[in-house]
Amino acid sequence: MIRIVSAVWALCALGVAAAAAAPVDEDTVRQIAAQLRCVVCQSLSVADSPSETASQMRGVIRERLAAGQTPEQIKAYFVDKYGLWILLAPPPQGFSLLVWVIPYAALLGGLVLVGIAVRRWSRRPQATPAEIRPVDEATRLRIRQELAELDRE
Repeated sequence: MIRIVSAVWALCALGVAAAAAAPVDEDTVRQIAAQLRCVVCQSLSVADSPSETASQMRGVIRERLAAGQTPEQIKAYFVDKYGLWILLAPPPQGFSLLVWVIPYAALLGGLVLVGIAVRRWSRRPQATPAEIRPVDEATRLRIRQELAELDRE
């Protein structure tokens, strides 16, 4: 019985050691790092930043993935450490909801204004032939004279 228990215990220890030694998928590291803002560059993601701090953050992501944490847990760790600012795409809640709503509201408002303008332009009354005043003979004579002067020049 002791042999069976010790054999099972040894297999479990080997399984844990194999899981700990398993290589971390670099694509997963890159996906997580692409969602985090570099604290040095601030305009680049941790995945794209060449800074030493970003390299260290990628190392932390690798370590935590190797320890068995999920990507959400890793992001939560960085949010706890740096705040929501660290996320390149803030969650749509609270004040950050404005970042998600304002562009669509502005687009909708612009479309409504264009629609109103087009509707007004298309509804303008056109002049009917009855409303057009005929040109009197003196004006016609003056037009002919000015055209003749232009032809001479």
